[in-house]
Amino acid sequence: MKSNAQHSASQAAAKGNLDIEGRSIDFVPEHERTDKLSTQGPFWFVGNFTFFTMTIGFVGPSVGLSSLWTTIAGTLGIMFGTLFMAFHGSQGPHLGLPQMIQSRAQFGYRGVVLVLLATLFVFAGFNIVNLVLMMQGLNTLFQWGPLQVGLAVTVPATILAILGHDWMHKTFKWSLFLSLPLYGIVTLAVLLGWIQDAPLAANVPAAAPLGFTWIGFIAQFAAGASYNIAYAPYVSDYSRYLPKNTPSGKLIAAVFLGASLSGAWMIAVGGWLGEHLHATDVLVALNSVGASFAPQLGSVVVAVTILAFLPVIAMNIYSAKLTAITGVDSFRKVNPTATVRIWAILFVVCLQLGVAMSIYTSGSGLSVLNIYLVVMLYFLVPWTAVNLTDYFFVRRGRYAIPHFFLPHDNLYGHWGRRGLLAYLIGFLAMIPFFTIFNGPQEVFVGPLARMIGSVDLAWLVGLIVSGIAYYLLCLSLDLDKEEAVIRHIEQHSPQYTTGEGW
Repeated sequence: MKSNAQHSASQAAAKGNLDIEGRSIDFVPEHERTDKLSTQGPFWFVGNFTFFTMTIGFVGPSVGLSSLWTTIAGTLGIMFGTLFMAFHGSQGPHLGLPQMIQSRAQFGYRGVVLVLLATLFVFAGFNIVNLVLMMQGLNTLFQWGPLQVGLAVTVPATILAILGHDWMHKTFKWSLFLSLPLYGIVTLAVLLGWIQDAPLAANVPAAAPLGFTWIGFIAQFAAGASYNIAYAPYVSDYSRYLPKNTPSGKLIAAVFLGASLSGAWMIAVGGWLGEHLHATDVLVALNSVGASFAPQLGSVVVAVTILAFLPVIAMNIYSAKLTAITGVDSFRKVNPTATVRIWAILFVVCLQLGVAMSIYTSGSGLSVLNIYLVVMLYFLVPWTAVNLTDYFFVRRGRYAIPHFFLPHDNLYGHWGRRGLLAYLIGFLAMIPFFTIFNGPQEVFVGPLARMIGSVDLAWLVGLIVSGIAYYLLCLSLDLDKEEAVIRHIEQHSPQYTTGEGW
């Protein structure tokens, strides 16, 4: 039953007033699902249409790939990662739940905390890396202090995250209008040769020509794949307001096309900047591109770049907030009010800003980017394999939704032994294949990875092993018992029905 506060917030949003979203981790009933399928493609296009995605294209040149091979490897990686992201998106309208609440079916009411910690690391980590990149770039260009940058970025993003779901979609549309002309001009400048290659600095020997290496190709592929697999825990958060009868195939296609097209585009531009401008700071590189047209245009390019990026910062805060609330709710029941959302958002923002300041001060900001992207992939791969295997092959979209919110005597238990064991089996199987580099410097290479030339296949091993392990462990699952409970819910509380399959 919707509370008065939630009802007022929904009515105000419908009238276009500046009000905040009333829901957080709770179920979205059908009469509140006013989103349209047509918004999903542009929304996820903008999510990747950012300066940060360009930095994924820096990986290739840093490990010996030319911009052409960087584009090919990055595009294939983005497409691979987006497949998982897009399939998760179909769960939103079908269940009307945030992604991590649904994960209680696989990992248990409390056991889900294991994957919540991994996903919170991803959400917070994205914003921390983004903030450090902006602090470095704006300090180099305009001598802004890190606290100035942090506040200038996080305050408006925090307000947007507090306003919630509907305003997030609106500002993503505005961001597209800002960024499309900007990155269109940058791309034209690259394609038409309007920008000259940057000369090497004095006393710096010429590097070997960039070309193709298998290690570099797999590293760039993994960076692209991890970037969009990292969106997997987000997608249902922004598709759960779609009507229940939204066609899954069309939704999956919309998310896939939107996120993969913009991701491939930005990685290609980043690869060119990395090879030809020797870029290591993307904002400085974009300033150089703008200044090559007119002296003050560089500053305009940087300003528009950051302004268009604010909704993405807000998106990370929004999903991190849902994850934090779910974690607390797993051990102490939370009333999912707007006030709880606001406090969770403020906690997440303070945490992100504090860690970003610490990393910036240490001077190791950009050097953690490659490591972060790879480690992020390692944490998320077993979860996405277990979750999708459960949704599409084990339970086939049939869930007892009210039981996700029952602390005791719920259908899925406190600790989902099958999901937790499959996650751990998959993660342990990945460790011998771990391949973590900081540029050319080795950080950790597992023994089996070393035997195959330090090619990173850990993510592939994790996907296969976790998915198969979970499926086999679920052969003993009493699905008939679950189906009886679900049918009882459908008869007595039909608003929670999950329909037949996906």
